[in-house]
Amino acid sequence: MTNTINLVKLCVGIDSLEHLETWRASRRKPGDTTPIQHVTRMWPKRETELLNGGSLYWVIKGVILARQRVLSLDEVIGQDGIRRCAIVMDNELIRTEAAPRRAFQGWRYLKPEDAPADLGQSRTHEDTLPNALTAALAEIGVR
Repeated sequence: MTNTINLVKLCVGIDSLEHLETWRASRRKPGDTTPIQHVTRMWPKRETELLNGGSLYWVIKGVILARQRVLSLDEVIGQDGIRRCAIVMDNELIRTEAAPRRAFQGWRYLKPEDAPADLGQSRTHEDTLPNALTAALAEIGVR
């Protein structure tokens, strides 16, 4: 039996989930349904576990706020000739409960039992709190 593992990654340069959604939309043509990719230097050694239902959890301003299901890992050769990994993700951005995360470089593994829960459908359209307030509430355990 294969276990599942997730990745957690900083969403650098993005201030909020709304900013991420706007940025993503600005980089796509209308009607484009091609899965989103994030290219990284390192290839996950736990590829089998990641592709067994894993997700990439996005850290925005120090707080995990969303995830995307990982569909595949594709090899990409850069213009410099270096092999990289394209993490191919489902286009759906799933909001999660806020979970604080300290800064780090690259990505880290995230066990399913340590991952924040998805927000219920009834909460996905709520107004979002400012990131500083979300981080402070998550830090003290208020979700």
